[in-house]
Amino acid sequence: MMDCVNNQLAIDYNCSPDDFLKDGLIFTKAREKEGRRPFPWVTPRLEMVTMGHGVVINASEDILPSIRKYLEGKTRFEAFRMPFVYGINPYFLPDIDNITPLNKPKGFEYEMVEKQDIHKFYEINDFHYAIQYDMNSPRPEMLVILAKYKDKVVGMAGASADCKTMWQIGVDVLQQYRGKGLATALVNMLTLEILKRGYIPYYSTDCSNVISQNVAVKAGYFPAWAHCYSTRLNGLLL
Repeated sequence: MMDCVNNQLAIDYNCSPDDFLKDGLIFTKAREKEGRRPFPWVTPRLEMVTMGHGVVINASEDILPSIRKYLEGKTRFEAFRMPFVYGINPYFLPDIDNITPLNKPKGFEYEMVEKQDIHKFYEINDFHYAIQYDMNSPRPEMLVILAKYKDKVVGMAGASADCKTMWQIGVDVLQQYRGKGLATALVNMLTLEILKRGYIPYYSTDCSNVISQNVAVKAGYFPAWAHCYSTRLNGLLL
């Protein structure tokens, strides 16, 4: 699993898979390589990724020399604390040696929805963390698991195919039904189904969303990498 993930991140950030296991800072030029996860391409571009060792720093060619000047010689901790860096999110992978099916909260019905039928639930406009509401998304929705209470959809976990090997999970539960373990159960069920189909599920949340991070851990995940997805350049480095 980790080899597949490192290979995908190496495509995304134009580096070697082994770079994520090295110490120090590794600077790479941002390129839209074939096979990258199709997230919006924003320029000028600066993204930083760490798996707990060093940091892969991926920047647009025109600002890369300035980025190197500002960051070279810094520790991982110092690099992520620079004033132009923000939006640092944790990413989680399933603990495949230990993950097991969890007990589902009682009083709810659960339903699995395949790719071709997911659009039918776009009329329910309450689950934007779980589904994209976009049939033409470059990251197609592949699978959704619903939680229902008296035939009403009250929770939803969805998976998008972000690349050939990795499906990203998102989850949402209506406010009045939170705190019952639904999010954890939905993520756990969806994770096990994705693994059964031969893909790698992964989960991301905001660094401030402790509740969502707890959902990941309780559902059978461990923190695998951290990603700075946004920056405040504003001419600072130009």
